[in-house]
Amino acid sequence: MQPSERDEIRDLLKRTAVALKEGDVPFALCGGYAAWVRGAPEPDHDADFLVPEAEAGRAAKVLAEAGLHVEEPAEDWLVKVVGGGSFVDVLWRTCGHPVESDLIDRSEVLPVLSVRMPVLLATDIVVTKLMALDEHYCDFSRLLPVARALREQIDWAEVRREVAGNDFAVVFLDLLERLRVLPGADGS
Repeated sequence: MQPSERDEIRDLLKRTAVALKEGDVPFALCGGYAAWVRGAPEPDHDADFLVPEAEAGRAAKVLAEAGLHVEEPAEDWLVKVVGGGSFVDVLWRTCGHPVESDLIDRSEVLPVLSVRMPVLLATDIVVTKLMALDEHYCDFSRLLPVARALREQIDWAEVRREVAGNDFAVVFLDLLERLRVLPGADGS
């Protein structure tokens, strides 16, 4: 029996996390799979990890030494761990900003598919997703189920502070208020 694409991604996610752990590289699961671990719907695409920018080269080396197929795409802010038709992104910059150790440090170690690994906090997941919104990518349909599922785990005041300079993110937060996913500024 052929493994499904989801099985392939899940296996690659686990193998990537184990390699980073064994290589003592600081990291955290982020993106759709981090949201899934915290209660959002499972994504239907790749998995993502963050590593501090200072650890980028070492992370790529550790992954390759663990026998994983590592590709360096044209973008200079990530590597891809490829297996079959699936891949896992290992990023050291998000939205043009270097990943700092404090983001990784405040993650929470949780079981993910039977592997304990650091997972971004719900607030950080939403902030990183919202900060990726711009005039070229503004798909609220992927964000709405995440916001609904994680709403009680999120510090919305912190999210508002962090994304205040991104008009697309601010509009999404206004939409969440109108849909009563989160309380409005008046507390209703």
